[in-house]
Amino acid sequence: MIEFFVAGVPKPAGSKRAFRNAKTGRIIVIDDCTKGKDWRGDVRFVATQAVGDDASPLDGPLYLYVDFHMPRPKGHFGRNGVKASAPAYPTSKPDATKLLRCIEDALTGILWRDDAQIVMQSVSKVYADKQPGARVRVGRMEQSA
Repeated sequence: MIEFFVAGVPKPAGSKRAFRNAKTGRIIVIDDCTKGKDWRGDVRFVATQAVGDDASPLDGPLYLYVDFHMPRPKGHFGRNGVKASAPAYPTSKPDATKLLRCIEDALTGILWRDDAQIVMQSVSKVYADKQPGARVRVGRMEQSA
């Protein structure tokens, strides 16, 4: 199993947008969420550090578990820490699916060749106790006979 924590505020991979380049006629696909570029870079950097520069992507069926630690809004805090009335879970945007999509895109070519190899995944979104970020765990699925 490969496990690592990426510090920072998790960003989503937004919807994709495609358009035709007027000069070349080629179709260009871009991510609507421009803020996710730096986050994807952070994820790629930490993953590369976790597996080493010389590691090749994993083969076969994989599992992916990601726990997103989101920052609490300032309004959740009172004089004595987190208010009792503050919600336990972040239910506002970005949604967990788009956060996960960003991780999947960032790790393609580093931990796996294609995110289609992920056959089991789990994602959670919680408030960070200390530092916002994402805890990522990836491993090979056991082959049954």
